[in-house]
Amino acid sequence: MAIYGVAMNLRDLHYLIAVADLRSFVQAADRCCISQPTLSTQIKKLEDELGIQIFERTNKKVLPTELGEQIVASARRILKEQDNIKELAATAQDPLAGNLRFGAFPTLATYLFPPLVPLIKRDLPRIRLILVEEKTEQLLQQLRSGQMDCALLALPIYEDFLESQALFDDEFLLAVADGHPLAAKPQVESDDLNGEHLLLLDEGHCLRGHALQICQTIGADEEQDLRATSLETLRQMVRAGTGITFMPRIAVRDEPGLRYLPFAEPAPSRTIGMVWRKTSARGELIRCLSGLVQDAAKDI
Repeated sequence: MAIYGVAMNLRDLHYLIAVADLRSFVQAADRCCISQPTLSTQIKKLEDELGIQIFERTNKKVLPTELGEQIVASARRILKEQDNIKELAATAQDPLAGNLRFGAFPTLATYLFPPLVPLIKRDLPRIRLILVEEKTEQLLQQLRSGQMDCALLALPIYEDFLESQALFDDEFLLAVADGHPLAAKPQVESDDLNGEHLLLLDEGHCLRGHALQICQTIGADEEQDLRATSLETLRQMVRAGTGITFMPRIAVRDEPGLRYLPFAEPAPSRTIGMVWRKTSARGELIRCLSGLVQDAAKDI
């Protein structure tokens, strides 16, 4: 491509992005499989032809300038469009083949991926599956940048660039130790938790947000001094008698020392849905995958 007399190719854009990502000409050269002097020369040549400084250089680090950040962002969009062209062509030849970058947040992925993967291998054998377990914000960022094809998220998701389809509801239960006063109850009423302090996950987990909403509804509070980084840690804290917590049904496991109590209707729950970009060319594949997710969820 030529911009106002400047000769620029896709290779140059890869160089720009590598330097911006790694903040190092040496590491960027390694990523791009070229020598460091060659990469530095090419970046400097591009800056001279454009008449601007894209990167600030010091002895310790390399940083994009304010204008450089905008140029790197444009480079990412251009390369993403190149990938879209390749994806459109490959999808036209075989919609149910190729790489599939598929994500889910930790309190779902841990329990859903094990039964789901065999179904994908059985029904979509030409797919090369790349699974990603990240918190919701990171998954949304990767969907936005094109690094992710689709993801399972708790709905609703308010993003204009995304499509979503609800797949199943995941009911919450109350996890208590066998010796807890509530353990003998057949189900939990809202009044039972009024004034209770519940163990919750750490910041950044979408399940924490759901749990806080439930707490507000029923008059319960969070245990301020203790937080966990995973559902499995929460489970063991409850088993040890440290406190009580909400547990999504998908994560419920029979284990000595624990009781899982259903809530009286209407029971709190989260809605799990498939989310993908509106511009995605993988519609047929995503529809097939959505059906397999529903099948896997039924078997848990």
